[in-house]
Amino acid sequence: MEMKSLIAVENLALKKLKIFRQSRLRYILRSMLASMFIGFGVIVAFKTGNFFYMEHSPVAYPMAALTFGAAIILISYGGGDLFTGDTFYYTFTALRKKIQWLDVWKLWGMSYLGNILGAAAFALLIYTTGLFNDSSVNSFLLAVVEKKMHVSTFELFFRAILCNWLVCLAFFIPMSLKEDGAKLFVMILFVFCFFISGYEHSIANMCTFAIALVLHHPGTISFAGVIHNLIPVTIGNLIGGSIFMGWMYYYVNKPYMGEQEREGH
Repeated sequence: MEMKSLIAVENLALKKLKIFRQSRLRYILRSMLASMFIGFGVIVAFKTGNFFYMEHSPVAYPMAALTFGAAIILISYGGGDLFTGDTFYYTFTALRKKIQWLDVWKLWGMSYLGNILGAAAFALLIYTTGLFNDSSVNSFLLAVVEKKMHVSTFELFFRAILCNWLVCLAFFIPMSLKEDGAKLFVMILFVFCFFISGYEHSIANMCTFAIALVLHHPGTISFAGVIHNLIPVTIGNLIGGSIFMGWMYYYVNKPYMGEQEREGH
C-alpha cells in the first residue's frame, strides 16, 4: 500500500508541474486557494476556541485544534496548492529524477508567493465582514498570535520541522485508505495532533498573522514579529517536508521501487 501511495505522490507532483508549465497564473491562483482554505480553518478554530477562552476554560485550545481540521479537508477535496505539502511531493519526485531541481525551487517559490497573496486577500475579506472586530470575539486569536511572535528563533525552527513532518503525514497516510470516512478521520486526527502539540505551520501562521494585523491589535503584534516567526518556521517546514518525508521515504523504499520499475519493464 505504501508503494501505491508513493506513486500517487509522484503523479500528484507531475500533475502540479504540468499546471505550472501551462499557466503560472493558474498555479498562483491554486496556491491562493489553499491559504484561503486555511483561512477558513483559522476563523472557525479561533472563533470556537474563543467561547471557551473567554470563560478561562482549559478546553479552548483542544476545541480550536479539533475544528481546524476543516482546513485540511477543504485543501484535500477542494483543490489548492500548499507550500508545506509541496516540500514533500517535489523533493520525493526530484530524488526519483522525474522533476528537475530547478523546477522544484521555482514551484516552491511560486506556491509560497501564492499562499502569501491568498492569506492577505482572505484577511481583507474577514476585515470587511466586521465579524472579528470585537475583543469579545478576537481575544483568543490575538493572544495566540502574540505568543507566536515572541518565541525564540531556535524553538520556532524545531517546532516547524515537527509540524510539517506531521502535516505531510496527514496528507500521505490517507492516500492508502479507500473509504472517504476513514480518510477524513485520519486527516482531522493528524491536524489535531499538530495543532494541540503547539508546532508551527508557516502558512497557517501567515493566515493567522494577516487576520490579526488587519484587526485592532496591541503593539506587541507587529510586522517585525511576523518576519521573526515566518523565517525560521518556513525553513523548518522545508526541512520537515523535504528531509523527514521526501528524502526518508525515497531512501528507505529505493530498492523496492527500483525492483517494481524493472518488473514493469
